Amino acid sequence: MAGEHVLVVDDGRENREFVVDYVLKPNGFRVSVARDGREGLSKALNERPDLILLDLQMPYMDGVAVLKALAEAQANIPVILMTFHGSEEIAVEVFRLGVKDYVKKPYTIDEMLAAIERSLTETRLRHEKEALMQRVLAANRELQQRVRELNVLYRMGKNVAAQLELEQLAPRVVDAAVTVTGTEEGALFLREGEGLVCRAARRAGEEQAQPMCVVGVDPLAQRVVETGRPLALAPEEQERLRVKRLAFPCVALAVPLIIKDRVLGALGVNSVNERGRVFTGHDQGLLSALADYAAIAIENANNFSQLQAAKEREKRQIRQMFERYVAPSVVDRVLERPEALQLGGQRQPISIMFADIRGYTAFSERAQPEQVVELLNTYFQIATDVIMAREGTLDKFLGDGVMAFFNAPQPQADHVRRAVDAAVALRDAVTAWNNRQGRAGLTFGIGVHTGEAVVGNIGAARAMNYTAIGDAVNVAKRLQENAAPGQILITDRVLIALGDTIRARSLGVMQVKGRQQPVTVYEVLS
Repeated sequence: MAGEHVLVVDDGRENREFVVDYVLKPNGFRVSVARDGREGLSKALNERPDLILLDLQMPYMDGVAVLKALAEAQANIPVILMTFHGSEEIAVEVFRLGVKDYVKKPYTIDEMLAAIERSLTETRLRHEKEALMQRVLAANRELQQRVRELNVLYRMGKNVAAQLELEQLAPRVVDAAVTVTGTEEGALFLREGEGLVCRAARRAGEEQAQPMCVVGVDPLAQRVVETGRPLALAPEEQERLRVKRLAFPCVALAVPLIIKDRVLGALGVNSVNERGRVFTGHDQGLLSALADYAAIAIENANNFSQLQAAKEREKRQIRQMFERYVAPSVVDRVLERPEALQLGGQRQPISIMFADIRGYTAFSERAQPEQVVELLNTYFQIATDVIMAREGTLDKFLGDGVMAFFNAPQPQADHVRRAVDAAVALRDAVTAWNNRQGRAGLTFGIGVHTGEAVVGNIGAARAMNYTAIGDAVNVAKRLQENAAPGQILITDRVLIALGDTIRARSLGVMQVKGRQQPVTVYEVLS
């Protein structure tokens, strides 16, 4: 715990006292409380806490109203919602309004602490970033005092810091060190494990430094890393360097590379033309200033490398997850535009297909469990292949049924046609498979509808599904429930969208369970 400020907004005295006395104060948080939504909003805007624990049901102003007011004020304060009640619709709304997490009453101390830790991660990272930025700005202000000497150093520093690959960065750091100190040789040493590795070096007579990866011991660089202080050899000590023949030049002046109180390595130079050169404090200051740039640049290079590795891991995870639901071509497009996938849901038109195996219950009563599983896997594999071939999203398997939708996560102008085409192909594929087995077998009853739904990552921060929710989904499900074996039922909206490219027979009006307005239903013939 880092002593963050937490605002508790709850009209229940017992809950306020519990979370303050047993969760927040024992763990070092600074606490303020509000007894209703109106007071909580005022304190949130005035005090700007690091986190808000917000009750949903309160007098004067409920939790949703507080969230909307905070969003309008662009407060950008993480919120954990505390509630006895909840639904998918509320979850979608509050997460869109900025809720980071929620806990259901009654909750345990560990549950609340876990939610707090998850929600404060972003805030803590932002504070660390701001603190690091302040240190960088302070270092820049100090460097600006040396106007003449550091004009050249500043240009070199920018050139160095622009590099994100260590193999390109390290030689430029050495070249800059040689230039600003007026020497002929230099080397960059970085800590790796318990030892030092020379990552770049430049010998006298060479025009540019070369990248290296040589394990070795330079006495001066080793002492600089151990002490964390700049060091220079006296003229008589420099003479002894000339008899050493290593893979890299030995250095006579070295400074540490330090960031966040960590010594990353050492940067050193040596003068061959001026034997016994006495390195001054000014030389040390210039080299130290360059080392500050180099330390930040090396840290950035390391962070960039880690970020690239993390992105590759994330891409692999996204691919592994989404290839279970959508076609590989859709996954490729999502990875090209990852911003298209947002936490939460958004309203958009989609076409939904529900298919359910008819006669499954009777078959499962007669057959052995192994036979039932084998048949289900076969039918689901057929359904998956059909859906993936049309770049649909496989939402879920429902017992002996399957749900899929089209036009998300990637837009598909012909999503209605894809959904109906998938339904017909599924019916035909199952029939063909049954014929190959030489038996009647089972078949699907299928429903297809098109309309607006909320599509996205629905659920909690630690457990969510990419799915679709809304009236259009409900209608497609009810159509499937009323479809006979091998029958495909669609609505008039699907028929209108496809026009004369489909042949269908009118079945009249159907009253859909859970919906006041009836729907006009058609059976797909071809």
